[in-house]
Amino acid sequence: MSAAIRSGGGGGPAPGMGRRRRGALPEPAGGCSCCLAAALPLLLLLLPAGCPVRAQNDTEPIVLEGKCLVVCDSSPSADGAITSSLGISVRSGSAKVAFSATRSTNHEPSEMSNRTMTIYFDQVLVNIGNHFDLTSSIFVAPRKGIYSFSFHVVKVYNRQTIQVSLMQNGYPVISAFAGDQDVTREAASNGVLLLMEREDKVHLKLERGNLMGGWKYSTFSGFLVFPL
Repeated sequence: MSAAIRSGGGGGPAPGMGRRRRGALPEPAGGCSCCLAAALPLLLLLLPAGCPVRAQNDTEPIVLEGKCLVVCDSSPSADGAITSSLGISVRSGSAKVAFSATRSTNHEPSEMSNRTMTIYFDQVLVNIGNHFDLTSSIFVAPRKGIYSFSFHVVKVYNRQTIQVSLMQNGYPVISAFAGDQDVTREAASNGVLLLMEREDKVHLKLERGNLMGGWKYSTFSGFLVFPL
């Protein structure tokens, strides 16, 4: 310290003292940044094996994939992630939810489907999160949020009308009709945004008509728009 002080009068600071070096980071205004900076090495050591750290470039935050601990001053984002003011983000594994199912073959409704009038699908194209059960053809919401659903159900025979309803927890929310008497193959289609609670269920129900020999190429799709 004494070697850095100039000899002679003058109480001014020695070169390199009292001025911040070029490129040096400013001191944090509060104690939160210091706390997080000190805790970060311990945080990384405590991460489970299934929670890898992915480093990005200097302008992007470090993302901790999986269910990890967030230290200090964090706020949720619309995509289900939690991002701190220091650029550390933790993304929940349930933030991404989507499904799309289809009928790949013509099918005569079974005794069970004739009783419940549930419209069943036999092939899953997309099932991110595995929240659509193919056997029951029911989607179960993994968390509260706004969800988007659409359907396209094909009838085969003319001279008949079908009505298809989207059911939420056993109650019809929206319906669609196909009843052109001069058209052999026609589709009942509709779409909607729904506010759903965790464990809410959605499926399609045939309210009117029949699907004998039909509904090949019918589809049922949905996804989480954003969590709440």
